[in-house]
Amino acid sequence: MEDILRPIYQERASQPNTIGVLIIEKKQKAFPTTDTFDAILLIIVKEAEQPVFFKHYSYNKKKAAMYIVAENQLLDWILLGSNRKIFDWLYNGKVMFDRNEYIGNLREELREFPFHGRKLKIGIEFARLIRRYTDGKAFFDQLQYLDAYNHVVHSLHHLARLAVIENGFHPEVTVWQQVKQIEPEIYKLYEELVISNESLEKRLELLFLASEFLIRSRIQIGAAHILEIMEEKDYWSFNEMMEEKELAPYSVDLSILLEYLIEQNLITTELVETKSPGLYHRYYRVSKKLS
Repeated sequence: MEDILRPIYQERASQPNTIGVLIIEKKQKAFPTTDTFDAILLIIVKEAEQPVFFKHYSYNKKKAAMYIVAENQLLDWILLGSNRKIFDWLYNGKVMFDRNEYIGNLREELREFPFHGRKLKIGIEFARLIRRYTDGKAFFDQLQYLDAYNHVVHSLHHLARLAVIENGFHPEVTVWQQVKQIEPEIYKLYEELVISNESLEKRLELLFLASEFLIRSRIQIGAAHILEIMEEKDYWSFNEMMEEKELAPYSVDLSILLEYLIEQNLITTELVETKSPGLYHRYYRVSKKLS
């Protein structure tokens, strides 16, 4: 396989813009890491007009996929957790080219998982958890149990990822295998949701109660990053928060996270009168209790 792909990656490695090349081979027939391909050729470049460029190949009744990924896109995947397979690729891929030990240094950084990066990832995962939990609870209250179930499954997944990050690890493709070792309580909740003999309504009711407790127990660490950023100013408009580089990764979940933190008295609102009588601008600030 390496011999077949060698001309492709050697050509790319000769270009000064290329900073790393890895080959990831499929280990198990149905394992999702390589998206059913027999091999993935990951080429990391410093800059590119297109963040990700794909090519598919066939050889000897097998198939391979080439990913040319700009460094900024790679780092976004790592930060936002939007491509979990990338961790397996970086950890287990065979390094074919490594300019100035870029891949080696990146692997070391992933293993060490710097605290600042961990705080941001925890905050993002916590915001996603709040989104799914809140939406699921709303569907449950409307007796839409199947929709509620869908959101609860996702909320437990975010809770699991949050627990993994808290313990200093990156969530991987097999996150439930990680959680079973790290936080068996969350793993047990997931099992009860999907295999219990109770009615769906009863399962959801119990899960919402248990999840609420687990969410509240993590609110200080989950909200630490956003509160730290917000303390840099007296108050913020929502638009200012969306434009803040450190808060931009929260994206569409920022609004619902703010409302949750207001309910928990960690954030307060400031109302500033507009030119229209009875209409106020709404600003946000960290509660004085935290100062």
